[in-house]
Amino acid sequence: MILFTLNKEQWIPRTREELFPFFANPENLEQLTPPWLHFRIVTPRVEMRAGARIDYRLRVHGVPLKWQSEITVWEPPFRFIDVQKRGPYRAWIHEHTFESRDGGTLMRDYVQYAVTGGALVRKFLVAPDLEKIFNFRRIRLESIFGGAH
Repeated sequence: MILFTLNKEQWIPRTREELFPFFANPENLEQLTPPWLHFRIVTPRVEMRAGARIDYRLRVHGVPLKWQSEITVWEPPFRFIDVQKRGPYRAWIHEHTFESRDGGTLMRDYVQYAVTGGALVRKFLVAPDLEKIFNFRRIRLESIFGGAH
């Protein structure tokens, strides 16, 4: 299985202690996901912690999908990792880190993922979709918490 990586970072003018509680509420994930994915959390009121599982429904290119993530690492307010247990990827490991910097927080997303269909599916479908999704997320976070650095 070939793992691809995605690295994103964004500076937010808030402390990580102010910022992390937003990510500790899984319902806020809907705000950070583009409307065209029709993303919905199915699991009611999940307490974020290591071992927590969250079920989602979404649509990718019109195809309805189910996704289940497990929080494998939970270290507030520094980082957490979610791993796809069931969903559209062959593998999905997403590490979120929060580093104090310049009076705010540098958030980093490090994703390792594998797709069914290999490099061509990734190049022409998955990678462009992920860019759009993370760009939407960047804009939403800027509108919620303030401008970029």
